[in-house]
Amino acid sequence: MRRSVVLAVLAALMCGSGGLAVADEQEFPFDRELVLDARPMNGSKRLPSLEVAANGTATIALWCNGGPGQVVVAGETVTIIPGPMSKEQCAPERMRADDDLLAALTAVTTWHREGDDLVLVGAPRPLRYRPMTN
Repeated sequence: MRRSVVLAVLAALMCGSGGLAVADEQEFPFDRELVLDARPMNGSKRLPSLEVAANGTATIALWCNGGPGQVVVAGETVTIIPGPMSKEQCAPERMRADDDLLAALTAVTTWHREGDDLVLVGAPRPLRYRPMTN
């Protein structure tokens, strides 16, 4: 009798921990620095990044510039509202890439997780952000 109770408790714990892993994959990755899944542009090692605090306050780093923002998450719906971006002077292609990425971020409407990655879906293309690894 005692052994069956122990086995039942262990089975429940194992199922519960599996449920937690699934729940983590379904939660928005607040308080993590995420890096755009892209190659650095010629002449630079910089990659755009996004960090969103639990209260929705965001730090947005683009190819050249960056600044604050606000991210509103409701279920699978997400709205990204950039604040004023810095005005650094960079190569014209990096400045254009900043404009394109900022436009893509503001066009995002939904999100989902693929493993540890955050995928932001909207026009013109989905954006994949990976957790920062050092």
